[in-house]
Amino acid sequence: MSRATSVRIRLTTGVAALLAALVVALFPLPATTTPAQAADSEQAAGSGQAADSARAASRAAGSAVTVTGKKGKYDDFSSLKVTVHQTEQLRAQGVRVTWTGARPTETGFRHNYLQLMQCWGDDPAGPGREQCQFGGSGVTSSGGGWTSLRQIDGAPDPAETEYVDNGQGESYVPFRPANGDAPTTGSRDWTYFGNLDTNEEPYAITHADGTGEFTFPMYTDQEADQLGCGAPVKQGGTVKGRPCWLVIVPRGDHDVDGTAGGAATPLLSSPLTASNWAQRMVVPLDFLPVGNSCPADRAERRVIGSELLTDAISSWQPAVCSSPGGAKFAFSQSGEGGARDTISRPAAGAPGLAFTVDPVEAPSDGPDVVHAPVAVSGLAVGFFVELPDSGQLTSMKITPRLLAKLLTSSYQKDVTRSRREIPDHVKDNPPSLFHDPEFKEMNPEFKNWGPTSLPPMSLMVQLANTDTTRMAWQWLRSDREAKEFLSGTTDPWGMKVNPFFANIGLATDESVSDFPKADPTRTTVTIDGATLEYGTTDVAPYVQDMHDGALRTRRGNNLETTTPAAGSNGSPAKLVNTPPLPGERMVLALVDAASAARYGLQTAALRNADGRFVTPTTSSLLAGVAAMKKSPVPGVLGTDPGAAKGSAYPLASVVYAAGFTSTPAADREDYAGLVRYAVGDGQAPGVSPGQLPPGYAPLPAALRTQALTAADRLQNAKEAGEDGDTAGGGDGAARTGASGGGGSTAGLDGGTGTPGGAAGGGDPATGADPDADPDAAASPDAGATPPDPDKQNVAESGGLTPSTVLGIIRWVLLGVLVAGGLAALSGPVLLRLSARKSGPGSPGVV
Repeated sequence: MSRATSVRIRLTTGVAALLAALVVALFPLPATTTPAQAADSEQAAGSGQAADSARAASRAAGSAVTVTGKKGKYDDFSSLKVTVHQTEQLRAQGVRVTWTGARPTETGFRHNYLQLMQCWGDDPAGPGREQCQFGGSGVTSSGGGWTSLRQIDGAPDPAETEYVDNGQGESYVPFRPANGDAPTTGSRDWTYFGNLDTNEEPYAITHADGTGEFTFPMYTDQEADQLGCGAPVKQGGTVKGRPCWLVIVPRGDHDVDGTAGGAATPLLSSPLTASNWAQRMVVPLDFLPVGNSCPADRAERRVIGSELLTDAISSWQPAVCSSPGGAKFAFSQSGEGGARDTISRPAAGAPGLAFTVDPVEAPSDGPDVVHAPVAVSGLAVGFFVELPDSGQLTSMKITPRLLAKLLTSSYQKDVTRSRREIPDHVKDNPPSLFHDPEFKEMNPEFKNWGPTSLPPMSLMVQLANTDTTRMAWQWLRSDREAKEFLSGTTDPWGMKVNPFFANIGLATDESVSDFPKADPTRTTVTIDGATLEYGTTDVAPYVQDMHDGALRTRRGNNLETTTPAAGSNGSPAKLVNTPPLPGERMVLALVDAASAARYGLQTAALRNADGRFVTPTTSSLLAGVAAMKKSPVPGVLGTDPGAAKGSAYPLASVVYAAGFTSTPAADREDYAGLVRYAVGDGQAPGVSPGQLPPGYAPLPAALRTQALTAADRLQNAKEAGEDGDTAGGGDGAARTGASGGGGSTAGLDGGTGTPGGAAGGGDPATGADPDADPDAAASPDAGATPPDPDKQNVAESGGLTPSTVLGIIRWVLLGVLVAGGLAALSGPVLLRLSARKSGPGSPGVV
């Protein structure tokens, strides 16, 4: 670029900026945000992911419900009050349950606890006990036998008259599924659920002050069709989700036969036996309809890509396809690299839009690629840890080196669960994260964690190659301590990296995008003469995806299979999972922030580049975005965890919608409509369909403007063979979505409005200003002081769109250039244009 050209661009851009400032100053845009909305927006940018999630959940009107216990024959629960903090607009998620006025739980969970279960049922009075998912867990009798908690003969109940003997020598309450299938027949009938997939909570503990809390994992029809919660049901002219119930059964000091338990005598009866069931507390639950709710006649467009967007696009889809002419989008979750590859090799019926973190690079001899930022989220270390004396752990600090230790199976218990046969290559390392002096130094709750203290289950990670996995390794390499550890340097306490991970490039290879399980160690166990083996993938199984990791964490079980079980009924011995006992659940997973928020996980504070420990909140995610640098592809920010300082969260990410301009025009029109919705109404935080779910931060204004410009480029690009063929490659990718201006007032139907970018001054096909700096909108802090992240929640603001304002300026500039003598008339022209463009219902962002 010549010096003269550079000066001309700067002058043009500067004049445009001054005129824009003058217009905004003289003609204030109409405010459409009510005081209540403004308060909500300010709160949504507040502190703490758990608080962000709670605020979003509270927007479900009247969602919190409190129920009170009653006096029983032997125990008085009339002072017990249980609050379920969200009962409406539910999906598969964690729901916070708290209580007061209960007696403290004794050590060993022998007395005084709550039992919670999810049930189906259409009776307004509540469900029957046959309709409740409970009994996957059990109790161990004094004789060592195991009894399912659907069995009701653990202790004789004088009030039980219905289920006395099921013909198999046991008193048992059958489970009757919502789908009309046959009920279960006995305590070992796992047709519908078992100890690995039930969501029941058999022992919710009460603290010494009489209070307690638990996050209950709600299931929908998709996770448990035997319950059918959220299954679409037509009511009048609308489709609603099938409602369900949460049932709480309080347990006291006495069993159903009046026996007062001692320190060595646990309660043996089931909550489903008649006397205990009579004490139940029931709370109705309203679920959002699950499955495809879009009209059948809508065009289907396939999209593919990052799991970081899964929760958001699942929320947006019903709102997009319900608008007039809105398309139906079939989203396939995949690794971002696979998504980029898919759209780079177009085929009939294949996805034409990819959601990615790293950019799609346009071929030099091919069509341009458009990148539109659509979401801000990130990775998190989610955890569910119960401590023996203090209940659930609520905070945790993790350094890059600690995460490096977890990801390299460098702790003893990440290689083998054996207490006696510790492999030589890790025998001098701590048993687990909680035993590590580095961890204990910054997490005082574990200062007394000794050799006999329980280790947590191994960190759960996904198997797929992803951009977010690459970002996690990038964070570790950006930290001197972690990089040295990965390279083989001993930490100050004498711990070394597992040698099987020392020479595979983790400290140097910037392309690593998976979590290898490189240690080949096998542990041998025997049972009944059978010899079995397990390895590190059995100790720490991969999860299907990050959502699966979050759900397993909420259940308190990573599903490790290291316990030998004898064969029975002709089946051979095998390794099985033994679910941790309540009070001993200690699980961690590397998950996306949205899944962590969805299941109510606590998230670790990660140490950023200047030593501050930061959790993934709205403000810290936005600060992380503001710290990012431009990638080699203009218009796309590159992940840069090592640049996160101050309040910035190091594992923040921006998700981009990427599409080729050679995609068929009808498809591009619908894809552009999806982008416009995503960065418009889709940025309003909340749990209702169409809103931005917890775990995301609303896009900064600069990125929203960039996305609107990119949507116009995508929709208005000329197809190959037309005059001005776009298949020129070159700097095509460098222009995609990068220049300021543009935007559109078009609705979800993909173009019923007038694209602002087509209004004079630029390329009539793309809306691009040929004199604009192509990198002008590539970064949220480009050419300006980084905005205060806490003030960047623009999702609920109203007024003119950036595209409309910039369109006005272009018309004025054109008039000035063509008829300079009429410049004095530009004020009245601006006034008339502003009044016309800002009429009622004008969408967009101030």
